[in-house]
Amino acid sequence: MSDIKETKGTLSIDSENIFPIIKKWLYQDHDIFYRELISNGCDAVTKLKKLSLIGEYEAPADEKYRIDVTVDPDAKTITVEDNGLGMTAEEVQSYINQVAFSGAADFLKQYKDKANEDQIIGHFGLGFYSAFMVADKVTIDTLSYKTDQAPVHWESEGGTEFVMNEGSRKERGTAVTLYLNEDSLEFCNEYRAREVIDKYCSFMPVEIYLHDAKKDAEARKEAEKDAGQNTEQDAEAKDDSEVKTEAPVNDTDPLWNENPSKVTEEQYKEFYRKVFRDYREPLFWIHLNMDYPFNLKGILYFPKLNLKYDSLEGVIKLYNNQVFIADNIKEVIPEYLMLLKGVIDCPDLPLNVSRSALQNDGFVKRISDYITKKVSDKLLGMFKTSREDYEKYWEDLSPFVKYGCLKDEKFGDKMKDAVLFKDLEGKYLTADEYIKAQYGEAEGQADEKAGEKEAGESAAAAGEDKAPETEEKEKKIIYYVTDEKEQGQYIRMFRDHGMDAVMLPEMIDSAFMGFLEQKDDRLRFTSIDADLTDELRDKDGAAPEAETSDKLIKLFRTVLKDDKLDVKVERLKDESVASMMTMSEEGRRMQELSRMYAAYGMDMGAMKKEDQTLVLNVRNRLVMRLSQGEFDKDEALKEDVVRQLYDMALLQRNGLSAEEMTRFIERSQELMMKL
Repeated sequence: MSDIKETKGTLSIDSENIFPIIKKWLYQDHDIFYRELISNGCDAVTKLKKLSLIGEYEAPADEKYRIDVTVDPDAKTITVEDNGLGMTAEEVQSYINQVAFSGAADFLKQYKDKANEDQIIGHFGLGFYSAFMVADKVTIDTLSYKTDQAPVHWESEGGTEFVMNEGSRKERGTAVTLYLNEDSLEFCNEYRAREVIDKYCSFMPVEIYLHDAKKDAEARKEAEKDAGQNTEQDAEAKDDSEVKTEAPVNDTDPLWNENPSKVTEEQYKEFYRKVFRDYREPLFWIHLNMDYPFNLKGILYFPKLNLKYDSLEGVIKLYNNQVFIADNIKEVIPEYLMLLKGVIDCPDLPLNVSRSALQNDGFVKRISDYITKKVSDKLLGMFKTSREDYEKYWEDLSPFVKYGCLKDEKFGDKMKDAVLFKDLEGKYLTADEYIKAQYGEAEGQADEKAGEKEAGESAAAAGEDKAPETEEKEKKIIYYVTDEKEQGQYIRMFRDHGMDAVMLPEMIDSAFMGFLEQKDDRLRFTSIDADLTDELRDKDGAAPEAETSDKLIKLFRTVLKDDKLDVKVERLKDESVASMMTMSEEGRRMQELSRMYAAYGMDMGAMKKEDQTLVLNVRNRLVMRLSQGEFDKDEALKEDVVRQLYDMALLQRNGLSAEEMTRFIERSQELMMKL
């Protein structure tokens, strides 16, 4: 066994420059040291296992690899210990005393500016030095698996100078002890330590055991007392043995590593509850498993959302070889898929030195594309083969699908025909199915496009400059409802006349309609109260006389003191409807846009005001009496009738203010007595 002489020196890095970088921005989260030190322990164990596999190390038959984390709030220390391959004095000198990266001066010069953080490439062996973010002093006690090597003790205060000499460790492996500074004492609390380890190390591939030194000491005293004739050493050995049999705080074989065909539904649900602390069952999930051209495994869950109360942001945890990296890294997960919850483990990710961000390259884009494709394939497969389940989940799926269509053109092209709409009877329809039901036509959009393509190719083959222009398609109107209560009168009229509409009540629907109209030039979405359709007009009777129309328009504008009031006089099939308010589709969309921007705190006051039209039904008895001059002898009564008809239309359309409602009720009571 080689002897180790005491060595003192200065770490071979420009400490005055490197440690501010480590502390201030390389590792912005101070709790990250747990991840780095435990990861180093995992690496040491993994390397020893590989040496055993290739015959360079003969492991005992009952060898159990583990990492033990011990917190001692009284001593203000944390110890991270592994039984991996350990280090020789030469290895400590190489890995610890000389930070293993080339061009240290160039590194400092290039990356001292925080703006360049994402450009750091490679692994520089800086993980161990994250300990100095929280500790004033750090010690290492290590014994190599090589039997001819002596144990090594290393310590440093402040991370600038070190002392290294022969140690006293008896067991193979490494123990790193942190003597915490006063600002970081929270990390030697058992519950805080468990929280951080659960955050970063839940699925590391080596079992991790957490101990509280104070509780262990109390247990040893109790064991000594119970042992009676046993010596203190026997009691301590007994207690240590009991501690060693505790349950690990991590899962070394996470569910995403399993063969999907062997995982039960309950296992998927239990994993979801454990990882995301969400006790509402997920709708369904996608198990990712890819070996080529990159290694990626994971599980993506579609959660059940309450759109009115839940945040539309999920949690997708990114791992690298079962080591937690970060949540919701947008380079890997498209923005719209952030609504999902899941875990992704990709050992091939090109991480920066702090593992907190990715290098921008085409490889990361391919990973993102793969995930997007798997999600769209899953949804399309369900739509085509399990339509009943797809409809059952649609209310929760629609935010994902609609947001994805707006954000990703490829995703939108794949999913646009699988978008569902709920009609007035609560039945789910696609756009094509709605059009077929309303117009009695079987739409062949794909055939039309294929025909146009063939025509273009034929024209090109014949030497023509361009394909013949296709005739402009007749627009197929899809009527929609944004508010069942507000548009109740129109819904009733539609139902009475055998017409249908679809429900589009969410804020995203306004933009989504525009997306579908852009993708399919046949379609035109029109609000159910945007204008009167021919089906609601009484075509059997004569149109209102111009004189009658002019009289009513002038009367309403005069009484309401609004020369610009838009009034239409119509003959409607439904005699019970006296007045109604319509809004042009352009005006409605402008209004929805205003609401959307207002929700984000933006002032849209300069936008065009909503343009509404008052529709009067001359077949209604009250409007008929008004047009025939029945109230001309009582001017006050006539004006009350006008205001009442106008307020009734507003009330059915978008409500009245509290003051307007009070006047409406009072006027209603007066009119009932007079009429």
